[in-house]
Amino acid sequence: MTFTPKHLPARAILVAALLSASSGVYAQSAPSADAPPPPPPPATATQPPKAAPDMQMVLDALAGLGGKPIETLTPAQARQQPSAADGAKAAMAKKGMPTTPDASVTTQDVRYGTDAQQFARIYKPAGAPAGKPMPIVVYYHGGGWVIADVATYDAAPRAMAKALNAIVVSVEYRHAPEFKFPAQHDDAAAAYRWTLQNAASWGGDPAKIAVAGESAGGNLAVATAIYARDNRLIAPLHIVSVYPIANSSMTLPSRKDSANAKPLNTAMLGWFGHYYQTSKADAQDPRLNLVAANLRGLPPTTIINAQIDPLRSDGETLATAMRAAGDKVEQRTFPGVTHEFFGMAKVVRGAKDANDLAVARLKAAFAAAPRQR
Repeated sequence: MTFTPKHLPARAILVAALLSASSGVYAQSAPSADAPPPPPPPATATQPPKAAPDMQMVLDALAGLGGKPIETLTPAQARQQPSAADGAKAAMAKKGMPTTPDASVTTQDVRYGTDAQQFARIYKPAGAPAGKPMPIVVYYHGGGWVIADVATYDAAPRAMAKALNAIVVSVEYRHAPEFKFPAQHDDAAAAYRWTLQNAASWGGDPAKIAVAGESAGGNLAVATAIYARDNRLIAPLHIVSVYPIANSSMTLPSRKDSANAKPLNTAMLGWFGHYYQTSKADAQDPRLNLVAANLRGLPPTTIINAQIDPLRSDGETLATAMRAAGDKVEQRTFPGVTHEFFGMAKVVRGAKDANDLAVARLKAAFAAAPRQR
């Protein structure tokens, strides 16, 4: 059973809030889903670039669901808000499109750890030929390590499994603030090890493995590849990192030009950090601040970013840092789209183009001979 300290004394939560408000630096949250949010940062009037019409349709549909600003809520409240995936489904319904998951891909939930959140949802094409091991993609979902889960991020791994004729292992991990950094990175690494050990039993080929992820999961994909390198595990053949958290600077260009973007704004980045960090020093840990990590010897990497996203500069600066380390990197920023667009390929053209890019790069990696160890 997941440990959630719901019954922390109210006084302890109040003290945390007072420390946060009275000091010049935000205090980190108590390890409770009911811990109050940090004080809001100063408002800015900067408006983000205009979204493409199909992207705006999804944003309008999401707004119509009546969600409250995440940065004003506790984690428990935020976890109940409509997600960008819900907005995409609402837009699909408005266009008369089916919103049920593609049944040609089956799923099975399997535990890799002892906590209730330590499981993976294994996607497999229903018509996969027997006797021929399939490639494996280990996928990490987003949500700032605080909100969302494998169900929220169903669209991308399901589509990848079908397009690649591969097994996609979508990893659930413990959430903050109940479990703070580095719990999520520890779980990501443990799930990768577990996948290597069990892939063959699912009909997968552990020599043909890649990692992928979105947002916080885009960070985990790169951090797990670093973990595999440092622990002499079978390395992923390719990394697909979609709008990753990768740079702890709060003065990056996209922090400013997309400060008021939707569905992710700059204030939310501080909100997430308030809950997943134990102290402000955590932000400089190379597992979070990937641009400062040892990036040498990593697999070829595809980094996908959205123009209208406070995390855009993270991906762009990560690509620069990886190239400086000698890695092969392709980075693309897709115009007219926002954070979370990657799972909206059925209704947003930019998302389809980004999905096609990711699939093409993964197909090429799997077609090539496995790397020699």
